Amino acid sequence: MDLTQGTTEEKNKRAKKMMLWFAIISLIMSFAAWTSAFIVSSSRPDWLKDFQLPSAFIISTVIIILSSISFILAKRALKVNKTKATTLWLLTTLVLGIIFIYNQFDGFQQIINLGYNFTGPTSNVTMSYIYLIAMVHILHVVMGLICLLVVIYNHFKQKYTTTNMLGFELASTFWHFIDILWIYLFLFLYFVR
Repeated sequence: MDLTQGTTEEKNKRAKKMMLWFAIISLIMSFAAWTSAFIVSSSRPDWLKDFQLPSAFIISTVIIILSSISFILAKRALKVNKTKATTLWLLTTLVLGIIFIYNQFDGFQQIINLGYNFTGPTSNVTMSYIYLIAMVHILHVVMGLICLLVVIYNHFKQKYTTTNMLGFELASTFWHFIDILWIYLFLFLYFVR
């Protein structure tokens, strides 16, 4: 298929989707670098081998999976023109995203309660990596929430239809990406010592 063919609107849609995928690939490379550095650093003598991830991280993993499911249900409702159901599922996704971030900060508090801060004399390189990886992911969840707020606003303005869902689809793709990314990060931090 020739990417230069089609109407201006079709080209614009393809360009926006391609830009999102370039951003996602860039993020994958960044997190791959941080997790690689985590593996390399694990040979240090001061590396914690027996740490436990905070229970709040487990809860937040379940919550972000539920948020992806609610976003899928919102998209399905929109496709069959069920406005109220779309609104309900979008708002559910937003609330779950906020609860995810709350649980992440609760996880940081659990780490602090164990005696490990991000920096300073009570820090540890292992926990500093966990802070860094989780905090950068939280920033991307915040970006996802901003995108979601734009989608909710546009939904209330009735911008989306069964045939015009570009902004909705872009936000959905990004949201599912940060969901999958967290699952990867959680499993990585859980199993890699």
